[in-house]
Amino acid sequence: MNKAISLAAVVPAAGVGSRMGLNHPKQYLKIGEKTILEHTLIKLSKVEHINHIYVAVSEDDGYFDGLDLTELNTTRVSGGKERADSVLNALKSMQAHPPEWVLVHDAARPLVDIKDIEKLIVSCLGTGEGGILASKVKDTIKKGDMHIEETVPRDQLWQALTPQLFPYQALLSALDSALNEGAMITDEASAMERVGQPVALVSGRSDNIKITTPEDHALACFLMAQQQKSIENV
Repeated sequence: MNKAISLAAVVPAAGVGSRMGLNHPKQYLKIGEKTILEHTLIKLSKVEHINHIYVAVSEDDGYFDGLDLTELNTTRVSGGKERADSVLNALKSMQAHPPEWVLVHDAARPLVDIKDIEKLIVSCLGTGEGGILASKVKDTIKKGDMHIEETVPRDQLWQALTPQLFPYQALLSALDSALNEGAMITDEASAMERVGQPVALVSGRSDNIKITTPEDHALACFLMAQQQKSIENV
């Protein structure tokens, strides 16, 4: 990729993590000596094409300013009630000097592989279309409430991951439209799908887990230790 591009990252980090049963947001749980959020931001800072990272944090967050991010190119912006609100706030904060592309990554996915992020960027910039990291569904999927109604064919099923990467102006417009009309938006891809924009599926590692429950945190601690061992042995 010879042409220099303008690409910013957004990390929505305004959630409270209620399913973790904590008295503080889950992104401030530690894995080793660093918080989940620090691990995530460090990963993103190592991606060559990312020029700046915007972190959307709630107004009453009393933890973010205590992190040592002096060597990371980050800016704190106001988070919103929902993920989409946080991302939109971050995008609007860039309007004076907008980037060409925006990459959105969950604060609670510190295990993302840098090579996967780079693969997503190369793929999307090559086609000019937005896309997301995703992994093929491996398990048998059942549909139902209290009892199974049907077994869903999984041949074309993918688990959506992050990062998700889109042209700045297109994502800003799609999110703004969706929120103004009260649409249900679960991720950036759903906002783009809603307005008929193509979204590519780029295969990523399935261990790029989102830490949501105590069990996820325990698994993330183990996987992070394995990642660090692999780096040390290179």
